[in-house]
Amino acid sequence: MAGSLNTTSVACWSNETLVNPKKNGSVGLCPSVASAYFRETYTKDFIGKSLLVSDQKGLSHWNIKAPPSFSVHAQASFCVSRAMRWWEKTLKPNMVEINSAQQLVDSLAKAGDRLVIVDFYSPGCGGCKALHPKICQLAESNPNAIFLRVNYEELRSMCQSLQIHVLPFFRFYRGAEGRLCSFSCTNTTIKKFKDAFAKYGTDRCSLGPAKGLDESEILSLASMGKISKDLLFPSPKEERVEDLVFKQGLASDSTRKLTNKMGLKEEDAVLVG
Repeated sequence: MAGSLNTTSVACWSNETLVNPKKNGSVGLCPSVASAYFRETYTKDFIGKSLLVSDQKGLSHWNIKAPPSFSVHAQASFCVSRAMRWWEKTLKPNMVEINSAQQLVDSLAKAGDRLVIVDFYSPGCGGCKALHPKICQLAESNPNAIFLRVNYEELRSMCQSLQIHVLPFFRFYRGAEGRLCSFSCTNTTIKKFKDAFAKYGTDRCSLGPAKGLDESEILSLASMGKISKDLLFPSPKEERVEDLVFKQGLASDSTRKLTNKMGLKEEDAVLVG
């Protein structure tokens, strides 16, 4: 293991001025106790070796001797970068890691008419690991689709509420239609995934907001405190497109009956009020 070691040495004692003719360091006077100090910083490779610090080391270059109270303070730190784990590799811009049930609900609601694939996986699942590169390829070739990735180990209670019992597992969602299909597949049965994508992947426009999770799933997550309960009680000012169409249909039917009763032609009717 290799890393970078940064060492800072500080020496300070009273009523002496230090001058080091052979090394570049900063020399100054401690104003509070009339003490001189020097500071020297250097970097070198640290390969598992011990750091030895002696209060007499390197003092041969100085024109004074260190008093008995001389002390050296050293601070060392090193950082080793962590290798990427398999589920973090080759991710595409349209692949989003889900960190909470609230984020999943919000992501489905904001997706509009775009196709959303929820990918349930586990770091310890061999089938998930083998399938991951192909899912990344499909995400890259279909940039309009959104891939939401759910780590089963980190969101176990949410996954259990959604009745996820086998991995890898996929759910397809789109707009007001909500969930289109759900299934499990592996690297050898990837055709099942491709067939679902061919069936539901074509762009379409649906009336109304994105449905997302089923109502029973929303209630279950809300009862567990995983999502905001405000989702259960939509604002009365916001009406769905379906409700508006239904109301317009009733109004048109009432007008038609009224004009027939009055002996008027339908095109002569005028709505007021």
